[in-house]
Amino acid sequence: MKQTIDMDDRASALHQIASRWAVGWTPSVAARMDVADPRDPLARQFVPDPAELEAAPGELEDPIGDGSHSPVKGVVHRYPDRVLLVPTHACAVYCRFCFRRERVGPGGEALSPAELERALAYVAADSRIWEVILSGGDPLLLSPRRLGDVVRALDAIPHVQVIRVHTRVPALDPDRVTDALVEALRTEKALWVVLHANHARELDPAAREACARIARAGIPMLAQTVLLAGVNDDPAALEALFRALVAMRVKPYYLHHLDPAPGTSRFRTSIEAGQELVRSLRGRVSGLCQPTYVLDIPGGAGKVPIGPAYLDEARDGERRVVRDWQGKPHAYDDR
Repeated sequence: MKQTIDMDDRASALHQIASRWAVGWTPSVAARMDVADPRDPLARQFVPDPAELEAAPGELEDPIGDGSHSPVKGVVHRYPDRVLLVPTHACAVYCRFCFRRERVGPGGEALSPAELERALAYVAADSRIWEVILSGGDPLLLSPRRLGDVVRALDAIPHVQVIRVHTRVPALDPDRVTDALVEALRTEKALWVVLHANHARELDPAAREACARIARAGIPMLAQTVLLAGVNDDPAALEALFRALVAMRVKPYYLHHLDPAPGTSRFRTSIEAGQELVRSLRGRVSGLCQPTYVLDIPGGAGKVPIGPAYLDEARDGERRVVRDWQGKPHAYDDR
């Protein structure tokens, strides 16, 4: 009887979760994960859990302040020289730790043609804007025609020199990376594709081929990773992921400390634990495999690096101490 009640309670909790936040994954992901295994690194990222209904102190519906830095719909302008352009709120998969989980979803708003025109006009009117980051949602869910229209519009703005596309599609919906989609990304400007990947299991042969298709088109790729308890919070998991990415010609760029979105506490590590993980990687893998460990300050103040320090503070009249990748101290005189 107790088991029946527990299952009923779980079903009720999952219904509440699905009513509030989007749930979904692609056939490619489904084929690779074991939904019954709580330790499966893919299932943990995408399968809802009743723990999501547990509120934790400090959690925010808009943890990085997108709303307070949105001058027009679809644009987030947090730094003087770059903006986020969000043409769609739909994703190929819905991460249980997403910092925009209150806004993304299969029925999430996409910019109408008029709204997109206003967003692009905002970018064109501010000559400080050097870089535009396409985010969402996932911009690679746009049709090749719509994506190409956005890229060409940005290409036509003289002061925009760099376009960045943030996506999970090449790893988790690789069949979508068609020749037509890659062609839509071609531009005379510098365009970078930034892959979100959290575990080496995401990088199966189809994902590797999708990334290779992008790279063969001359489009450079970076990667960003979220530090997640129970998914990648150990040196071996991060080492395997970063080595796999670099071997695919994808440079690890950011390791994000988890943003305090609602119901995500089961994924959270301490900053100290993250710093120790980053320190442990220093001697284990090439510099090519080293991302910058960053914290997005709640409220919209921006990202800051929070990795471990290797140089002790100087004292008057004394030599400094620098620590190697094994933690051993060495005297250094910079006077």
